[in-house]
Amino acid sequence: MLGMLEGYDRSAAVRYLCRADPELGRHIESVGPCTLTPAPDSGPHALFDRLASSILSQQLSVKAAATIAGRLRERAAGPRHLEPVLLNTLSDDEIRACGVSRPKIAALRDLADAVGTGRIPTLTELRGFDDDEVVDSLTTVRGVGRWTVEMLLIFLLDRPDVFPVADVGIRRGFERVTGLDGPATATQMLGRAEAWAPYRSVASWYLWRAVDQTGQAVPAPPPPPVG
Repeated sequence: MLGMLEGYDRSAAVRYLCRADPELGRHIESVGPCTLTPAPDSGPHALFDRLASSILSQQLSVKAAATIAGRLRERAAGPRHLEPVLLNTLSDDEIRACGVSRPKIAALRDLADAVGTGRIPTLTELRGFDDDEVVDSLTTVRGVGRWTVEMLLIFLLDRPDVFPVADVGIRRGFERVTGLDGPATATQMLGRAEAWAPYRSVASWYLWRAVDQTGQAVPAPPPPPVG
């Protein structure tokens, strides 16, 4: 991973990738410009909200997870974001009534404690960490695994060189772009992706687009244990 660089030039990344890997470059040309845009840094609870949403979405469809998160925000009187203080005003039974499993409730409680006690860094502090330090810091929270943090690195911290090799969509996109005969292994993917550094986040975005072109729905990888 590249480290702490944020706000990188997508057009420069695309040009680099096309030169580094002509096969990937042909796919990039078929997709068009990269529109990967980081989520806005929307206040002091953005980190908690993003990680809580990731926990809630584990093993659920996007629609189901959004419904449950909406119920929980409404119950916690926080229509825009989940907040640790507001979450802690709810009993386990109240959270359970929103459709949250008991193992996920335990994970949310641990996340709220980690944020409230400073056991994990703030979003501002994380911006000064390199990618591996962000992963190491946040995966101490129950139910938060490497994939969840990689999504945060790409879509919230705007890091340019993240390659979520465990992501099912990334694997399927890799197979489609490279014309691989059979399932791709992590070793194959990581080896090919070396040429894409320091812009593997952009390469990942284009691999996801390859799956979009097929119309397939892909699940997230299995979550870490929360119970």
